[in-house]
Amino acid sequence: MQNTANAAGTDGPELVDTAPLVEDLYPALAELREAGPVHRIAGTDGRPAWLVTRYEDVRRLFADPRLALDKRHAAPGNFSGFSLPPTLDANLLNMDPPDHTRVRRLVVKAFTPGRVEKLREPVRRVAEELLDAIEPDGRADLLAAYAGQLPIIVICDLLGVPQRDRRDFRAWSDALITPDPARPRAAKEAVGSMLRFYTELIAKKRAEPADDLLSDLIRVRDDEAGDGGGDGSGDGRLSEDELTSLAFLILLAGYENTVHLIANSVLTLLDHPAALQELREDPSGIAAAFDELARYEGPASLGIRRFPLEDIEIGGVTIPAGETVLLSMASAHRDPAHFKDPDEFNPHLGRSGHLALGHGIHYCLGAPLARMEMETALAALLRRFPGLRLDVPRERLGWRPTIRARGLISLPVAW
Repeated sequence: MQNTANAAGTDGPELVDTAPLVEDLYPALAELREAGPVHRIAGTDGRPAWLVTRYEDVRRLFADPRLALDKRHAAPGNFSGFSLPPTLDANLLNMDPPDHTRVRRLVVKAFTPGRVEKLREPVRRVAEELLDAIEPDGRADLLAAYAGQLPIIVICDLLGVPQRDRRDFRAWSDALITPDPARPRAAKEAVGSMLRFYTELIAKKRAEPADDLLSDLIRVRDDEAGDGGGDGSGDGRLSEDELTSLAFLILLAGYENTVHLIANSVLTLLDHPAALQELREDPSGIAAAFDELARYEGPASLGIRRFPLEDIEIGGVTIPAGETVLLSMASAHRDPAHFKDPDEFNPHLGRSGHLALGHGIHYCLGAPLARMEMETALAALLRRFPGLRLDVPRERLGWRPTIRARGLISLPVAW
């Protein structure tokens, strides 16, 4: 992989060309990982960032309190990222303790394994209904018709989003996660639409509360405000911006990562017919295969950006305070220094320690829900469609053109 001129015009090493990370991810990461533990690249916002590639460093830095998520710790001019209004930006992906601890505590009970297990049967019914709809056709884009539908239905049901308000959500999400260079205003328009959506939804739930997570969060917010709190400044308090931002994050993260976790897992199994047949014959093995599926082709290539609170050293390279650090889970998961034969998919090796759902205090809040949805989606699909196969040559499948996420553009299948 070649270095490029430092187009950003900042001091420091030349930037590594990131085009190969889009075109041929894992070989490009292997080359970087072999060359060194950290590299200077053009980040997801186009500005210079430090990419960490080796498993031990990535795992350690996920839990290192010297790396902050709050953008206020970014050096001036170092980071732009999404241009979110304050009403959506007061979320867990931009928070450090103690605010992170306070806000996370208010919602974590909704995603405990016990509560999630109660949702398994409703999720199974949704999966069966989606498969009922496509079964007569004998073929479908599984990403659009199944993997892309199940998570949005589940998370919207959990939050209490009415059916009529769900139709535009995927377009908004795609505009934010994978911006289209041909439509430079699309992301900004999506942010505006989502802000209006959440503001109106919260107002409706406040007027007519129901038995759902968003109504519960509104009740917590309003009860505290009535006691003179609610400004987010103390223990157990939730500001109005934090309430809106939390709803935004739950819906966006609960949809985006799970869609690609399901689709990527289906593709992995189609690429490995023996494993596919084994899980079809014994669906109980799907739960055990989850960790290997998430490691081998996880939905996120990078962790959320971080900013050192002080100069830190990684593998002999000093990263100045305030500069952007990107932790590559995709590279860590293929690191032969930690995983035996990392480029092979083998659910029987019992390889533990994947980072697909994060690590440390920012470990994915909805991990139990994502795991249950993927297990349920795969079990229903393999049972219903025993002849499942790709409907296009494998080389025609495309991945979304971003270094941030690992997601297919489409997944045409037949049965």
